Amino acid sequence: MLEEGSQAPDFSVNDHNGNRVSLQDFKGKKLTLWFYPKADTPGCTIEGKGFRDDYEKFQAKNTAVLGVSVDNEADNKAFAEKFSFPYPLLCDTDRTLSLAYHAVDSVEEGYAKRISYVIDETGKIISAISEVDTKSHSGDVCSRL
Repeated sequence: MLEEGSQAPDFSVNDHNGNRVSLQDFKGKKLTLWFYPKADTPGCTIEGKGFRDDYEKFQAKNTAVLGVSVDNEADNKAFAEKFSFPYPLLCDTDRTLSLAYHAVDSVEEGYAKRISYVIDETGKIISAISEVDTKSHSGDVCSRL
C-alpha cells in the first residue's frame, strides 16, 4: 500500500464510457479510489452497490468516487449499467494505475486486489485501506471523510 500522507500517483485511463480520466480532474475535491477484482462478480457487486447507495453522502462531503479494475470498457460498462452505478469505473487494462497504487504486483496479474484509497483536495493520500469488508466498505470509507 502507498503511505498515508504521500502524494498520490497521477494517472490517466479510460472509464467505462471511453472518457479519459486523470487525477488532475479532481483537484479541489476528495477522491475515493476503490479497486476491485472483477466486474459483475458477487463481492464486487456488493461493494459497488454500497458505493452507489452512499453516493449522495460522498457528494455531500465533496468526494468523488471511482471504481478501478483491470477489466475492459465493455465489461465495466455492462457492470455499471446493470447496477445503475452513478460513478465512473476505470478500465486499467494495461495495469499502469493498478501498479502505481499497488493493487497489482505485475502487468501479468489477472485481477486487482480489493483495496481503496482516499485522496485529499491537494492530491495527498489520507487513507490507505487494505482490509475490506464488501458489505460495509462504502460506509466505512464515508465515515473517514
